[in-house]
Amino acid sequence: MTEVLSNISPPPGAVASISDASPVHYIVKIELFSLLAKNAVEKYESGVFKAGGYTWKLVLYPSGNKSRNVKDYISLYLAKVDASSLPLGWEVHVIFRLFLLDQNKDSYLVIQAGQERRFHGLKLEWGFDQLIQLSTFNDSRYGFLLEDTCMLGAEVFVRRERSRGVGEVLSMIKQPTAAFKHTWKIENFLKLDEKRQESQTFSSASEKWKIVLYPKGKDFGMGTHLSLYLAVDLETLPAGCRLYADYTLRIVNQVKDRKFDLSGKAKHWFGASTSESGWTRYVSLDYIYQPNNAYVIKGICIVEAEVNVLGISSPF
Repeated sequence: MTEVLSNISPPPGAVASISDASPVHYIVKIELFSLLAKNAVEKYESGVFKAGGYTWKLVLYPSGNKSRNVKDYISLYLAKVDASSLPLGWEVHVIFRLFLLDQNKDSYLVIQAGQERRFHGLKLEWGFDQLIQLSTFNDSRYGFLLEDTCMLGAEVFVRRERSRGVGEVLSMIKQPTAAFKHTWKIENFLKLDEKRQESQTFSSASEKWKIVLYPKGKDFGMGTHLSLYLAVDLETLPAGCRLYADYTLRIVNQVKDRKFDLSGKAKHWFGASTSESGWTRYVSLDYIYQPNNAYVIKGICIVEAEVNVLGISSPF
């Protein structure tokens, strides 16, 4: 037993020992091991097993984990399975041991990390890039591979577990869908008073939006300017959720080329505390009411909105 240990160096940060007992949680027997490399099997994932109330699997790289520039070694890892079923913010602290059977002595070489490892949503896998050198593994004197067959296994012991308190997840959208356009045709525009006007709700990125207009202005624009805003519908927005949107609001020129539209473009985080974004002084009332400017024709004003959601922040 001591002779094996003296000739095998454990991976960095690990300790090696010998055990006569089989691993209690999972064993993998691999027959014709050499055919893995010959058939270009770079990675093998075991079946799922349970330990400490959680589900796990072993991930084996028979010729080394090439994604980490490992060669001439076997790489072996313990991986958490079904993490999506756990609450956001979960953490599991474990001590785990990986086993290789010495078939000559009917005992196991046990490799264990020097300290407990923390599994969480961004770190689902722990193990050893350099579990054992292939030259040692293939040497029949060590007994790990005999008649092209080997046995390996794992034991997993949960030491601590927790789910953090409140927090949030910010998900930026790599390739946003094309901006959704909504057209609002306002009739009897000249007869509107100072009351708030709202368009019908429309959808963009599965959320509801509306255009908000104050025909006689609001706050610093009261009586002199038209005020125009984009608003997220708080009745349909999940509690605590915020949306980062790139949006454009425009008043359509109904006679001239569209380049004469009155357009405003901005980005904003929409949520319960800031559900609206826009312009208090979007356009002066004198300017929009002039007939030759063609923004109000036969009492009709046309307002458009384009909304493109770039990111979503959700609580957990």
